[in-house]
Amino acid sequence: MTPSDETAALTVMISGGFALAYRAVLPDFERATGLTVRTLSGASQGQGPRTIRHQLAHGARVDVVILSNEGLHELTQDGRIAEGSAVELATAPLAAAVRTGAPRPPIDTVASLARTLAQARHVVMPGSTSGLFIRDSVFPRLGLAGAVRVTMLPRGTDSAAALAAGEADLALGPVSELVDVPGIDVVGPLPDEVQLVQTFTAAIVAGSGAVEPARALIAHLVSAEAAAAIRRTGMEPVRT
Repeated sequence: MTPSDETAALTVMISGGFALAYRAVLPDFERATGLTVRTLSGASQGQGPRTIRHQLAHGARVDVVILSNEGLHELTQDGRIAEGSAVELATAPLAAAVRTGAPRPPIDTVASLARTLAQARHVVMPGSTSGLFIRDSVFPRLGLAGAVRVTMLPRGTDSAAALAAGEADLALGPVSELVDVPGIDVVGPLPDEVQLVQTFTAAIVAGSGAVEPARALIAHLVSAEAAAAIRRTGMEPVRT
């Protein structure tokens, strides 16, 4: 049963990049503290109503946000984040994935990645921080701006689902959104020359009425127990 506004001790809004590790450690936090957490989702960046920024601007009642540093910077500029509350949790490199059973194309060098993308029937990626970087920086650097059939979907989970359903033959995004997804396999990270290692950060939303529970949750997310879960999702904890 999903906690309601009335029963939850605090509400978290999280982007996809850290979501797998978060879901793994949240039950232990709730059992240890007796607190009930309501979890909402939103994209770190991008356009439309599914972004964290849009939801906060339109009245979403949230105590903690967990998202990329790029998205957090926008929220800070908007005055949405409690000063001094941000804590970096983990880093995640960009990776590529294919449907389970499909050949794994070469992506280990810039040249092989460019060939793979040029030959791809359809590429999917999040319309958030990672997808924006790939579209605006990687494709032009590879000479492929406008040359790749690509669909930007609201979330990394949407990209993974589209790939698993056979709607695309390659998905790009943070490795943490591509691991442990039924029907798809991670090929590997993008080459260093076109890599973006994202940092995912937790912060308390300005005006939250649950500051102490929020601080307790963030402390749990940088604990040794959380570090193990973070590594299982292909990320590296910022604090060890």
